[in-house]
Amino acid sequence: MTDATTDEIDRNHHGTRTAWRAILSAFCACLIGIGLARFAYTPLLPAIVDAHWFEASAAAYLGAANLSGYLAGALLGRPVAMRLSTVSTLRIMMLATTAAFFACAFPLSFLWFFAWRFAAGFAGGALMVLAAPTVLPMIAPSRRGLAGGVIFMGIGAGVALSGTLVPLLLQQGLSNTWLGLGALSLLLTIIAWVGWPQENEAAPAPQRHFAHVPARGTLRALYVEYALNAAGWVPHMIFLVDFVARGMGKGLQVGAEYWVLFGIGATVGPILAGHLADRTGFGAAMRFAFLLEAVAVAIPAFGLGQAWLIVSSLVVGAFVTGTVPLMLGRIAELLPHHPAQQKAAWSLATVFFALFQAAAAYGLSFVFARSGGNYQQLFFIGTAAMVLALTIDLAAAVLFRAPQQRQDAVDPHGNRPTATGD
Repeated sequence: MTDATTDEIDRNHHGTRTAWRAILSAFCACLIGIGLARFAYTPLLPAIVDAHWFEASAAAYLGAANLSGYLAGALLGRPVAMRLSTVSTLRIMMLATTAAFFACAFPLSFLWFFAWRFAAGFAGGALMVLAAPTVLPMIAPSRRGLAGGVIFMGIGAGVALSGTLVPLLLQQGLSNTWLGLGALSLLLTIIAWVGWPQENEAAPAPQRHFAHVPARGTLRALYVEYALNAAGWVPHMIFLVDFVARGMGKGLQVGAEYWVLFGIGATVGPILAGHLADRTGFGAAMRFAFLLEAVAVAIPAFGLGQAWLIVSSLVVGAFVTGTVPLMLGRIAELLPHHPAQQKAAWSLATVFFALFQAAAAYGLSFVFARSGGNYQQLFFIGTAAMVLALTIDLAAAVLFRAPQQRQDAVDPHGNRPTATGD
């Protein structure tokens, strides 16, 4: 073996190791910003009320503060990163979430708690739009589905931890629970700190090629599909436990068991979805996901029995997180030579997602109240949203089939120094 061959093997090994360290950093960012900062609040809510920190209505508004912050972070994450640098913004947002956990251990006032819950949501939204797009360009296209799955598995891990770690911490008291979450977040921040890709690496020279630019309608359709998915998950995310406990008369303990199944699905979903996308392409994988989700969301409405309800909980949980890498990968398929446009499109998709999920949560709660507690109606509405998403995707594939094609000199950052026309 020649010295040149040995050097090439060493470089490839170093590149692979660097890429996986970056993936680990993005995984930690999703686990902190979404998995813990959002989902850990659900089991903490009754404890906050029982400890008389805040009234039930006030505690609910504190949950809404996180969702509002998330929307703001999704909107402003990229502009902040353009001013500070992406890696610096990622580190600051992880530290901000960690600080929010520690601050929430001291219920000084409603305004204090609201501000920190908003800050945690803001950081989560920024981490969502920045972390994966910063890391995935380091990964070979044939492996990006799996890499994206590993990154967004952090969200599912947060769901699982919310049902396991938080109850254990609560045995030590509510303040100690927040401090424990802060300590875990700090540890994850330290692990992720040096794993982010370096921004000062020399960029390759621009290459002239034909860049396929999809019709705007294709991307707009994709935003709507992702938003409809967010709406379609709401019946399971909000009402599944209540449906089992009260609607089926099984009690809270059994209802909680189905939420654990939902969390298991959310943990493994991104890996399975990414693995599928690496073999079929992200477009085909998304259509299959829409079809499977439509069936899974509808299952509880038909009262088919325990086995089918288990399947429904696992499948919907899997795609709540699994659709995220599919969406990001689909954007990359549509904008293969435009990294900057990919990041902008992903940010906009995340905003659509946040808006529709919040609107669906309020809207379905209103429908539930007006219908006298009709759970079946909620699941049918969710199914309709999934079917509509699939229909839009199929229609867009026909209506916007031929992409615009132009020959550009495109650098790795999506800049276009010269344009030679069509």
